Amino acid sequence: MKRILLLTVGMFAACLLSAVSARNLDGRYADSPLKDWFDHLASGNGLCCSMADGEFVADPDWESKDGHYRVRLEDKWFDVPDNSVITEPNRAGRTMVWPLRTGAAISIRCFMPGSMT
Repeated sequence: MKRILLLTVGMFAACLLSAVSARNLDGRYADSPLKDWFDHLASGNGLCCSMADGEFVADPDWESKDGHYRVRLEDKWFDVPDNSVITEPNRAGRTMVWPLRTGAAISIRCFMPGSMT
């Protein structure tokens, strides 16, 4: 039980820390018609935080193989854990990833596949 509580607190703190470093400091997404949808997006890891915390991914930088995804960030490929995949329809249309950067390590909090057009 203690381990679950620590894990929950850790994930919540990571989400808050990524919100602090979000790229929406100028408020450019505040009036987006999808803002509320982005603010409530979640994977099996919990809330993704928001559109401002996510990064758009170009088609050559993600792929699907055998029902699993992987994404290229900072010139390295990362397997997307199944519980990080957002399963609801992608209203934004483009592939997005919500990475958690801790020092040199990167983990994938949320991943939303696009249409590969």
